[in-house]
Amino acid sequence: MKGIAQAQIESVRGLWLSARSALASGMPALLVAVAVYLGLFFRLGDFPLFDVDEGAFSEATREMLERGDLVTTWLNGAPRFDKPILIYWLQAASVGAFGLDEFALRLPSALAGAAWVVALVAFTRRVADNATGHAAGFIAATSLGVTLIGRGATADALLNLFLALAMFDLYRYLVSHRVRYRRRVWLWMALGALTKGPVALLIPGAASLIVFALCGQVRAWAKAVRDPAGWLIMLVVAGPWYWLEYQRQGQAFIDGFILHHNVERFAQPLQGHDGWLFYYLPVALLLLLPYTGLLLRVLRRLSELRATPLDAFLWCWFLFVLAFFSLAQTKLPHYLIYGITPLFVLMARHRHAIGSRLLAFAPPFFLLGFIALLPMLLREIGPQTGNLYLRDMLSRPDVFSQAWQRAAWAMLIAVAALALMPRTPVWPRLAASGLICSSAVGGLALPALAALQQGPVKEAALLVRSAGLSVRTWHFNVPSFSVYRGAVTERAGELRNGELILTRSDELEGMGQHGVLYRKGGVVLARIGG
Repeated sequence: MKGIAQAQIESVRGLWLSARSALASGMPALLVAVAVYLGLFFRLGDFPLFDVDEGAFSEATREMLERGDLVTTWLNGAPRFDKPILIYWLQAASVGAFGLDEFALRLPSALAGAAWVVALVAFTRRVADNATGHAAGFIAATSLGVTLIGRGATADALLNLFLALAMFDLYRYLVSHRVRYRRRVWLWMALGALTKGPVALLIPGAASLIVFALCGQVRAWAKAVRDPAGWLIMLVVAGPWYWLEYQRQGQAFIDGFILHHNVERFAQPLQGHDGWLFYYLPVALLLLLPYTGLLLRVLRRLSELRATPLDAFLWCWFLFVLAFFSLAQTKLPHYLIYGITPLFVLMARHRHAIGSRLLAFAPPFFLLGFIALLPMLLREIGPQTGNLYLRDMLSRPDVFSQAWQRAAWAMLIAVAALALMPRTPVWPRLAASGLICSSAVGGLALPALAALQQGPVKEAALLVRSAGLSVRTWHFNVPSFSVYRGAVTERAGELRNGELILTRSDELEGMGQHGVLYRKGGVVLARIGG
């Protein structure tokens, strides 16, 4: 254990030396590549799938391959209308190449995140300079929001790639009026519509209308909207799947996908995901960790919204997404990700304006402090939790090893040392802190949290699979169980004597007589009747 901790300490020291060397020798592209690896690929497949989202996408992909159905997605034997088809195709291709595991299921999102960073660097280099472009990519790759989305086996990283590409080409069209840019916008929106639906048209369309209006170019915007070639691109790229799915599912597709998962999602809170009007303001502070101090410095420049077409474009993009999803009744933290790309450009442009060490280093110190204190917090909170399932989950003593804890504290100390380093510009030290935070999130926090929530689910599924047992679920929505079991798992409407049930520990009391085959972290396999 001591050797592992020492290796972690040495890796932290190496990160700082590499960052300082790269900055000094003019190798920012290499530094961005390191940031992309740590933020998106480091330990990508080393922890179980999170439920419900990762489990649902992954199980739908597994069932797609099992059924040989490349049009309709299914989840535990029922049609799944949550999202369009593109992410499932990409996950299926990845699974076909690498096998059915966490790495293969997450790889399309990680690659989309990497492409998103590359597109951001290329755009920012053109509108600013090389150093600012690399800084924008570095900030994006090591920010908490991108790290979480880019490592998730869901559709969001792919959608964000297409949104960014569409918006970047809209700006190019704004300043040049070249036809090829507006045609490419239609292509990116079509691919976005195949990834997540109407939101891929709404955000570029509405945000760009505001920008074009501010710049006195509404006619150019209208010309792009009426472009027959653009509509043809949309019909050719996205139209076939929508038509085939409607032919198969009919009104159920309209009701499930269009009305329920899009219209109703805006009009009313779904699945209890509601929030107050200013819900996304604290969310923005968290998603931009460890660069929250730099974000606060940039927000003071909101008054410069109309200073240049670029400023108008960046601010209107972010503010439209913030306003739209603040008004929507269903609120989820990752919705704001659709509007944070312009913040990366703004933060990179003003990265040297953050002279305050407290403002710069308090956020990374907070993030790493939370990670380092997590074992102690759970030891205190877990036993006091009222819900039995959560108490069993949070009170497991086997998740945080001594090596894990030493590594977390070493990273926290490293950031403290960077903050106190004299006679050194703030930005390079903050960048080094970003690498450390990214390593801590991907290498320590996510694996530990996945072990708490999903480790027992995976163990139970593999146990059932190896024994060839039949099982149903009872009041427990964990689609990842079906992924690891390699079979559809039905929900039990009523309990039958002698059957095996997967459930939560807080459901046992109401199940009558039963015998427990497996119990860990609140996850239970029980035989009804004993």
